[in-house]
Amino acid sequence: MTDDNTPNEEQPPRRGSMRFQDAGSTTPREPTLAERRARRKALAEEEQRREEAERAQAEAERKAETRRKVLIGSGVTVGLVGLVAGWYLVAAPDNVEALCTTEDGTVVENDQYCDENYVNNNGGYVSGGFMFLPLPGGGFQQYRYNYGGTGAVGSTVSGGSYTKPANANITTKSGTTVQRGGFGINSGGFGKSGGS
Repeated sequence: MTDDNTPNEEQPPRRGSMRFQDAGSTTPREPTLAERRARRKALAEEEQRREEAERAQAEAERKAETRRKVLIGSGVTVGLVGLVAGWYLVAAPDNVEALCTTEDGTVVENDQYCDENYVNNNGGYVSGGFMFLPLPGGGFQQYRYNYGGTGAVGSTVSGGSYTKPANANITTKSGTTVQRGGFGINSGGFGKSGGS
């Protein structure tokens, strides 16, 4: 039996008690083989997750860049299409019908009376946009085009103008082209055949 007053020797720890280590004086033990393998495996898995995350981020950035380029390209394409369509809309010449009339505005059946070549080849002359054709008993009959007006042969033309419109496709009822409009073609056009 031990006396409580006598110094006791190092006794083994009692069951259920804890011993504490001093961090400053305790030497850490070497990890076991299993612990080293587990640590290497954990590091490898962490490295693999990091690489997968980097790949995923790079792929997302590549897709975002592609999407941005497509959107920019689409915007440019739409803008160009709109610009070209607008230019064609503005540049497209009007189609105007010319009616050959006498000096008092009566619509005549023969469009050739307003054709410069026809008038010159049949003894007439052209002056100030008017065509003058000789009459059988002497004198001259005066003709000119009305642009955009309406009226039946023998009636007075309604509306329109006697001034030739610029940048317009002008044809007669019989299909003769008086002027072809559009950019790069002068107002005389092909088949020039009539006054102003």
